[in-house]
Amino acid sequence: MKILIIEDSEPLRRSLLVGLNNLGFTVDESGDGSEGLSMALSSDYDLIILDLMLPSVDGMSILQALRSTPSQTRVLILSARSEAHDKINGLMKGADDYLTKPFSFEELHARVLALSRRGQLQSQQNTLRVGDCVLDLSLKTFNYQQQSVNITRNEYKIIECLFSAKDRVLGLEMISEAVVGQFDMLSKNALEAHISAVRKKVRLLGGELPIKNKRGFGYVASEN
Repeated sequence: MKILIIEDSEPLRRSLLVGLNNLGFTVDESGDGSEGLSMALSSDYDLIILDLMLPSVDGMSILQALRSTPSQTRVLILSARSEAHDKINGLMKGADDYLTKPFSFEELHARVLALSRRGQLQSQQNTLRVGDCVLDLSLKTFNYQQQSVNITRNEYKIIECLFSAKDRVLGLEMISEAVVGQFDMLSKNALEAHISAVRKKVRLLGGELPIKNKRGFGYVASEN
């Protein structure tokens, strides 16, 4: 996934650059609105993280210029403007998400993954595969070597979250938000129980669930 950060605060921009690079994303960055707009229009990005208050060209003008083209690039506004009318205006002008400062990096990561999944659905990539396990996003089914695995709604959401972020370690907070939303919390024990249940179901079919526990960090879906 290729990401462009347009943010005039150098410490924040550098922090995001390092954090997203460490998670395996390809990241470009700019601290100037005019330069950022030129980069956005001249390269094919999956996601733009966009501040609103920028030198040269403001973020809203960048958003409007981008939406006047056929580009399907996702835009996540990252702004200190927290009033409801600011958020509504940004979303109505074409932003795909709006996150206010200050924020946690883990929440930003969760929103990036959510926008990535939305992009997968729109491009009709309707399956997520890790090893011999396949999640069908249209039929809401889970299969091991074309054999159906009967899973619950929460088990499905956990697998979707992890398979969407293949080879990246996700913590409890991020997985919890994908399963029960931001206003509730999935306990560590409940998460372990759900993954253990799916693991047993796959083993009954002669396979192994490609999800590993990275102790102290979270879980990762990986073929290795």
